[in-house]
Amino acid sequence: MKILSAEQIRQADQFTIRNEPIPSIALMERASLAFTNWFVTHFSPIHVVHVICGTGNNGGDGLVVARLLLERTYKVQVYVVGNIEAGSKDFTTNLNKSSGFSHVKDVEDLPKPGPEDVIIDALFGSGLSRPVAGLYQEIITHLNLLPSIKVAVDIPSGLFADQSSQGTIFTADHTVSFQQPKLAFFFPQNAPYVGEWYTIPIGLDQSFIEEQPTSHFALSRSYIQDKIKSRKKYDHKGTYGKALIMAGSYGKVGAAVLAARAALRSGVGLLTVYTPACGYTIIQTAVPEAMVIADNQDNELSDIPSFDNYEAIGIGPGIGKSRYALESIKKTLEVAQLPLVIDADGLNLISENRELLQMVPEHSILTPHPTEFRRLAGDWKDDFERLGKQKAFSQEYNVILLVKGAHSTLTTPAGDVYFNVTGNPGMATAGSGDVLTGIITALLAQGYAPEDAGIIGMFIHGMAGDIACEERGQTGLIASDIVANISAAFKKNHR
Repeated sequence: MKILSAEQIRQADQFTIRNEPIPSIALMERASLAFTNWFVTHFSPIHVVHVICGTGNNGGDGLVVARLLLERTYKVQVYVVGNIEAGSKDFTTNLNKSSGFSHVKDVEDLPKPGPEDVIIDALFGSGLSRPVAGLYQEIITHLNLLPSIKVAVDIPSGLFADQSSQGTIFTADHTVSFQQPKLAFFFPQNAPYVGEWYTIPIGLDQSFIEEQPTSHFALSRSYIQDKIKSRKKYDHKGTYGKALIMAGSYGKVGAAVLAARAALRSGVGLLTVYTPACGYTIIQTAVPEAMVIADNQDNELSDIPSFDNYEAIGIGPGIGKSRYALESIKKTLEVAQLPLVIDADGLNLISENRELLQMVPEHSILTPHPTEFRRLAGDWKDDFERLGKQKAFSQEYNVILLVKGAHSTLTTPAGDVYFNVTGNPGMATAGSGDVLTGIITALLAQGYAPEDAGIIGMFIHGMAGDIACEERGQTGLIASDIVANISAAFKKNHR
């Protein structure tokens, strides 16, 4: 799904109005009906609803929502903030249809609803370009202090859609976005304001949206289904590639086990694990489907095996940062003639020995968590700057960069950005990243392009975690639970 700017969505509105054709007031009605249909599936009429409207089109949406909820027997109170005489045309039309409202001229005019009441924020839409001030700031501050359930129409008031926000912002529990998600929704810094977000179609012209240029995309299940290859009757294990995973050290052989199990569950034909001698028996026992090559060192990697005949190599999980491990990754970067998957201590060693960055093969997939990425690229003041650094890093070093977290972000050398939509907080657990390394390495070995391997890998990884969460819950979820559900995640995404 494309992530469009606020201006592009405004243009989509206008194009739809001209070419469907549909009057703007009717499009507002359609969007508000979509919001109302969402609302009634989440909140019953036992909740008293307080709709806080500005005088622009977002306020017009709020007025329509209030009218539709009244028709469905909800108890609704409407509050209008701002200069009514200067309201937008469609706002004024719907205000004239209103059965009654309170004109808020002071914060004391606002309600003091209880914890079971719902506040609907329809003050400002996505066109806001400066911080809220004056009475609007006082009102949002007042609303944020209330214990009520809070829902934002399209975007929380005060939040900028396409840039870092400043000033006071409405803190929604739920945000219902029209047609497309906003870029701001995907950043941790905005989570306190956006809450859980949802996208609802409102019938904007799809051909216009498809033609809009963008470098930002949110993954969808249909997109992943189109990417995953089908297996054919006469395929054999050689068809699905030979992968090598270089992982583990004394006390961290479990990282190699998790990555290996994940690779096998992700369909690789043949898997070899290169690990210190101390891990040989462990992996032979824990992962009997894998072949094992032991390093000459007992406790850590110090060398490399022959890379002949491997279609993919993953390196980093649990290898530590000793001088021996550094030597191993140096040799790997010198010898490898194909894209690598580099994670964990592999990335930490590179960040501490920056000359190695120039040796990373083109289109390798680097999978840092935010702290590891900070070591690679330097600090940032906000998440928009972090994304800019990530895009620049991918382009400078010609690599696929996957920064892990809620809405994991993958950037390509071409400048495209893909946000993941699967996964849950239960996956913030030891070994989860090792599992992702195994999945992506397996996909590379099967002939997927590096970009696709990263995209499919992070989506499947998150979905496996979601399936595990349904059974285990978030608190008790461990990395092995993710591995156990990789097969189910692939099954859900096969056509």
